[in-house]
Amino acid sequence: MRFLLKYWRAYRRLFFFGVSFLTMEACCDLLQPTIASRIIDIGVKNRDLNTVLSYAGIMLLVALFGAGCAVMRNLLASRVSQLFVRDLRLDLFSKLYTFSFDELGRHSAATLITRMTNDTTQLQNFANGLMRIFIKGPLLSIGSFVMVFFLNPRLAVILAVAAPLIFLTIYASMKAGFPFFARMQVQLDRNNGIIREYLSGVRVVKAFNTFNFEENRFKGSNDALTHTSVTANRVMAIFTPMITLWVNFSVIFLLWNAPPQIMAGSLRIGEIVAFINYMAQIMTSMSMIFNVYQQFIRAKASADRIGEVMNIDSACETGDYPVDKLSGAIRFEHVNFTYPNAPGYTALRDISFSVEPRETIGIIGSTGSGKSTLLNLIPGFYKPDSGSVLLDNRPVNTYDSEKLRGVVSVVAQTAQLFTGTIADNIRWGKENASMDEVIAAAKAAQAHEFIISFPLGYDTWIGQNGVNLSGGQKQRVSIARAIIRDTKILLLDDCVSAVDVETEAAIMAEINHISRDLTCILVSQRVSSLMRLPKILVLDDGGVAGIGTHEELLRGCGVYREICQSQLGSAAVEDGKAAAV
Repeated sequence: MRFLLKYWRAYRRLFFFGVSFLTMEACCDLLQPTIASRIIDIGVKNRDLNTVLSYAGIMLLVALFGAGCAVMRNLLASRVSQLFVRDLRLDLFSKLYTFSFDELGRHSAATLITRMTNDTTQLQNFANGLMRIFIKGPLLSIGSFVMVFFLNPRLAVILAVAAPLIFLTIYASMKAGFPFFARMQVQLDRNNGIIREYLSGVRVVKAFNTFNFEENRFKGSNDALTHTSVTANRVMAIFTPMITLWVNFSVIFLLWNAPPQIMAGSLRIGEIVAFINYMAQIMTSMSMIFNVYQQFIRAKASADRIGEVMNIDSACETGDYPVDKLSGAIRFEHVNFTYPNAPGYTALRDISFSVEPRETIGIIGSTGSGKSTLLNLIPGFYKPDSGSVLLDNRPVNTYDSEKLRGVVSVVAQTAQLFTGTIADNIRWGKENASMDEVIAAAKAAQAHEFIISFPLGYDTWIGQNGVNLSGGQKQRVSIARAIIRDTKILLLDDCVSAVDVETEAAIMAEINHISRDLTCILVSQRVSSLMRLPKILVLDDGGVAGIGTHEELLRGCGVYREICQSQLGSAAVEDGKAAAV
């Protein structure tokens, strides 16, 4: 849990201020039984009203001062815990940004969300309780023992016997409870994962009428969480009455043996009253400690889970080489890549090719041939297992990754839009873009016509992940988002698969015009989108099957010829070969 030291250093002064007020409050609480004993043993015994009123006035002032200290420590505890968890959540969110796609793949979205919400809340509750209750508990316990010792050393012997039994009970509760609370967090992750998956795929669930299956799946996970929670609470419930039992035994033992000592004059009534009050304070403080220890068990499990994320060293190395003079030349040299979560399957095998600055190249291949994986290596989303991905003859990881991705535009295969207006989504590519630039980018992506057909035009609100747009509309907004960016490398990953042929042709014409000033790699499943490009790379089962122009590949690449035959027909392919000859 070393990552927590940062927040300790930031807020330790406020913490100590809070503890100071807490200490003064505890001292006030400890003085009350002693003052009460003086009222009984001096004022009441001697029937001295002035003494009773004097001590009562002192007791009132002490109580008021203690109440003021309690207000201050509550305010400071709330402030420190809120600021601490605010910084922790922000740092955790920032940490996720540094993760490579590999590292994000190792942790499900559900568990990351749980760690940023539920787990951080557990730490906040513990930090708040630490300043309000946990420190006060030991202070009251130790202080009560000291006060009883000065009041009557014989009474302190009873406390000396009861205290170890109480502490052993608390230790046993911690030992028994921690595994269950750790398991509860894992079960909560599973619950969140099922809920998230159901909500994201609710249309498919309704379409295939599989709600009963989803309900049973959630019921199983929810029952497991309930069972673990009930078991944890049962274990902890055993120990709470035991603390009260030890305290009550101590009081009973005192009252049983008190009469002879009172008669002998070695024990006074006020001291008995004070002792019972101190025992009540000890019982209250031990209950405080016990409750906060329960919070500690949960917080410890949560801190371990957050630490797993915070202590990850990003696998994607980054340098500080500037990108200002990047020309856009790309070269792959014997690149091999395997996804960590699929170690038995090589996604890319011995990939070697180059793209010159301001050159446009197409990539085609069957599903699963490695097209998208290849594109993801260029901005450094993944690190190759072996070989090198070079930009201007320098490895990708020698560039500043944040600045590099500022000059590389990527249009993913699956269009991802964000909640906001259409104009806001296009401005993701260029935050300070003017409205004229937004409209120009939309026109280039053939999105302007459908956008202005909406009553609010570019101010039309897009739901989560563009739920109120069609697949083709989302793809065109994504393309506009990439076009508006001041970029040197444009990577298009089968981004026109959901549009009609006529719209695709118009988009491709605009991209061909734009790409004259930048390096462009276009992935597509359609031969018609690539056949006019000066260079086409053919992938098959993760390897390079061929590279060249459309005519060259028809003559020398069997994989490409088969793709053409399946899309264009055998006659068109033969005509193309004849024309090439």
